[in-house]
Amino acid sequence: MEIPKFILGDNTDYPTAIFIIHTTYPRFIINLENDEVEWLEDFTKEDEAELETETQSLIEEATAFYDREVSRYED
Repeated sequence: MEIPKFILGDNTDYPTAIFIIHTTYPRFIINLENDEVEWLEDFTKEDEAELETETQSLIEEATAFYDREVSRYED
């Protein structure tokens, strides 16, 4: 079984949060409510510089994933 690239997460301790888990490198959890990102990787300085440009793209992908999932629930 292949794990999806994005997974929608929920937690009743954070009722307004919208968590998206990115399961491939670089792994992270984003809360779309406030765009707060929690990285699940340890990075070198070189990695951090590279990630600056990639981060915005990953956030856009996570948002698009969420929009797609919500639209499927509405159908």
